[in-house]
Amino acid sequence: MKKQKSRFWTFIFSLIPGAGEMYMGFFKQGISIMGLFWLVAALSGLLGLGAILAILPILWFYSFFHVHSLKTMPEDEFYTVEDDFLFGFDNGIPNKGEFIQKYRKMLSISLIVVGFFILWRVVCGILIDILPDFFTKYIFTLESMVPQTVIGIGIIYLGIYLIKGKKKELDYNEDA
Repeated sequence: MKKQKSRFWTFIFSLIPGAGEMYMGFFKQGISIMGLFWLVAALSGLLGLGAILAILPILWFYSFFHVHSLKTMPEDEFYTVEDDFLFGFDNGIPNKGEFIQKYRKMLSISLIVVGFFILWRVVCGILIDILPDFFTKYIFTLESMVPQTVIGIGIIYLGIYLIKGKKKELDYNEDA
């Protein structure tokens, strides 16, 4: 059974995304928030895309205010709050076969892209050591531009895919 905690320690732990939730007894929520926070930070560093770091303050503020919202709840309401993962996988993945089939292509493409970027960085590091200094400027430029270009194209494709899917859904609802 969860119970409300000290105001001081709640504030201190709320400064770390997910830690405040865990301190208050909401471990699944805390792990979800903390994992997402560090995943975004790691991907930003791995892919060299500083722009996705803009998500981190949003996650931090969400976590901070969520903890303080929980802290200010009346006790009877606080005890009714369920500790669920943020992503809806509390009881495992429902219909695992269907879930895997639905997201297999997206997961495999993501893994291929991340693997490509890791190899790209290794190859560029080797080329910088092998080629004359004249070429290093171009290699540094290419090293940062290729991952950003591929991710940008992927984001545009995803946006177009989502728009087309919504249009198909609207057209289907009009026909029905």
